[in-house]
Amino acid sequence: MFSDIWYKNAIVYSLSVGSFLDSNGDGVGDFHGLEERLDYLQGLGVTTIWLMPFQRSPRRDHGYDIVDHYSIDRCYGTLGDFVAFTHAAAVRGLRIIIDLVINHTSDQHPWFQSARSSPDSSHRDWYLWSKEKPANADEGMVFPGVQETTWTWDDQAQAYYFHRFYKFQPDLNTANPAVQEEILKIMGFWIQLGVSGFRMDAVPFIIMREGANVTGQELQFGMLRDFRAFAQWRRGDVVLLAEANVPPEESAEFFGRDGDRMHMMFNFAVNQRLFYGFATGDARPVATMLKATRDVVPDTAQWGIFLRNHDELDLGRLSEEQRNRVFEAFAPDPSMRLYGRGIRRRLAPMLGGDRRRLELAYSLLFTLPGTPVLYYGDEIGMGEDLNLPERDACRTPMQWSGDPQGGFTTTEKPVHPVIDDGDFGFRRINVARQRRDPESLLNWMERIMRMRKECPEIGLGTHRLLDTGDPALLALRYDWRDNALVVVHNFAGEEKKAVLEPGEKDCTDQLVNVLSDNHSDPDEAGRHHVTLEPYGYRWFRLGRGDHLRE
Repeated sequence: MFSDIWYKNAIVYSLSVGSFLDSNGDGVGDFHGLEERLDYLQGLGVTTIWLMPFQRSPRRDHGYDIVDHYSIDRCYGTLGDFVAFTHAAAVRGLRIIIDLVINHTSDQHPWFQSARSSPDSSHRDWYLWSKEKPANADEGMVFPGVQETTWTWDDQAQAYYFHRFYKFQPDLNTANPAVQEEILKIMGFWIQLGVSGFRMDAVPFIIMREGANVTGQELQFGMLRDFRAFAQWRRGDVVLLAEANVPPEESAEFFGRDGDRMHMMFNFAVNQRLFYGFATGDARPVATMLKATRDVVPDTAQWGIFLRNHDELDLGRLSEEQRNRVFEAFAPDPSMRLYGRGIRRRLAPMLGGDRRRLELAYSLLFTLPGTPVLYYGDEIGMGEDLNLPERDACRTPMQWSGDPQGGFTTTEKPVHPVIDDGDFGFRRINVARQRRDPESLLNWMERIMRMRKECPEIGLGTHRLLDTGDPALLALRYDWRDNALVVVHNFAGEEKKAVLEPGEKDCTDQLVNVLSDNHSDPDEAGRHHVTLEPYGYRWFRLGRGDHLRE
């Protein structure tokens, strides 16, 4: 009945094929290895796998510098291996979404090589050129401090070319109808091979009209409608997930006022306030942003909720004071920071490995309005390697066991060094060890993900904030089909008492705890008095009878 909006109650697991499992001992993960671990992901509770780029690439930017959009990089396998993988996933009821990288290509891409060869090339207008270096060439860099310009001189072309990202990633001229047609072909190709959707990289830049003579920021939102119409014509239940770090008031245009553009967007606004809340114990900025992002979502659309991912933790939309508070709490050493705006660390070490705080964070991930997106390895509390450059710190190999190289590979030279020392080394933090421990983070995560699936109100229902009487507490009520769910979280490191009125005044419904036997009965005025331990959380159903306690 809800097959066309399956993404509203999905649990998405993000991974890089090259960092997950190496099946042939060459030090790089591959599709054979990933296929071997599908049962692990299914058992964990994942419903959707999001793959980072795996197409042929020089891999100077983790595959985001693509040289052939219709290929598989040889280190990961073949197109046949990919099809075998998608088929094996489908047998297990798992969907696949992949990165759609269409803002730029590698400078080694045949399109760019053709474009630079001659002004008369059929691909010349597929990229953006200027005979003179534009006056604003020192503005708009995605990686400030690493990039110095957005326009780089090309000797062969005898012109400057535009690039928002690294200089080896020239931007495509997406305003060109021929480029737009090629983008649709790319989408159709991968849909035909079994993918259920795309995470669209850098969406605001894709639809922004660029060029040496362009002033202001003109966004071509009609392109998003065209992408969606084509994708859904090819496969009716496909989903488009946008990476668009824009203010809440601008999000409605990416979804479409009629819900005819992006199906989903990552909620960067809530993500950044979450980490401010973790740093300060103050839940109010989170509540404010939940209100701001609630009414911009059409009925068929959905937010993507996340904690950490493969990029830096971007804090660019916090105030300078708020950003400094987060830096002080979670990145006190400048080596932990990146681009002047972000943190290049994983969640577990940021929270000091504190199990209470980790459970609080993941409870929020699975109960905030939207679809939860989990980063590989976070289910066991993996750490980072700050000796690696930039974003590589959070992209180390998956830690499967206490065997050499964490069970990721049989070679002594993996694609990145496996974390092998300290509190987050593979001998202490690995899947095999946590599987054997009933109280491990991994087994707790499996239980909480199962409970999230049993609470469709979060993905399909409406929500409203409840007054708690304390700035450290965040309480939400969800309603869907005569079902009501109430969740409460304590951001503080001390015990807090919440006074809740989840129903109408004089409501006699009990709050039934779905995670333990700690239920709550209302007082004569219909209020509930709930005591939460430091960093505590509660998931309650409102009423519904004794069968919910079993």
